Amino acid sequence: MLTIDKYLRPATLEEAYEAAQKKNSVILGGMLWLRLGNRRIGTAIDLTGLVPDGIEDTGDTYRIGAYATLRTLETHEGLNILTDHAVRDSLCSIVGVQFRNLATAGGSIFGRFGFSDVVTTFLALGASVELYKTGTVTLEEFCTMGRVNDILTHIVLPKSPVTASYLAHRNAATDFPVLNTCAALCDGILTVTVGSRPLRAVPYRFPTDSGISAENIAETVAGQTVFASNTRASEDYRRHLCRVLVRRAVTDVLEKSAAKAAREVK
Repeated sequence: MLTIDKYLRPATLEEAYEAAQKKNSVILGGMLWLRLGNRRIGTAIDLTGLVPDGIEDTGDTYRIGAYATLRTLETHEGLNILTDHAVRDSLCSIVGVQFRNLATAGGSIFGRFGFSDVVTTFLALGASVELYKTGTVTLEEFCTMGRVNDILTHIVLPKSPVTASYLAHRNAATDFPVLNTCAALCDGILTVTVGSRPLRAVPYRFPTDSGISAENIAETVAGQTVFASNTRASEDYRRHLCRVLVRRAVTDVLEKSAAKAAREVK
């Protein structure tokens, strides 16, 4: 059972940051995974009113407030047009609409969960995170950092033209993914991420002018990725899934990109 000794709703981010430095303090997100745990929290810090819950279009980026819900991302027209609906595809199978109306983008990213569809997708799309004290760091760097005693305020997604595709395999609808992947092509570089290994998502990059095929990319990624076994799937099965899902995602991206290029010529 989750036990909270003290609930704090600070007046400023500085007050929230100072409280977060104390032992056994936790910043609250949507409270969906946290409430399932069996732990005692000294101080639960509510950031309502201090971090945004919407999506700001700055012209060259989308700045996603940490308290924006996954449902807000899933239904955002601009985000989905930009990403060929990869954002929607990565979110629509997460439990249910009621859940996605509560789960926050900031909580999903800050947790850096191995099973996260959100991290896998935004990592491929070249996102960055804004931290109150640390400043802006790429999501790729953030995923390699150890414990972070900071406050995530925004996720920043560049609006560079991108062609993307997200795929995952689940043993049952709405369950955690057994494996997920996202492929994104931007400025001649194809980024492929593999998550739910069941470890954190990892990225790979390939220049598209090298003439490498989707089959070769899938073999390379499957061969270099570290997988593990758990109750959902074995290491070997995940490696097999990786070959299949990466090949399909990359093929989809390359076909979409060729179609876009053909339309521009016309």
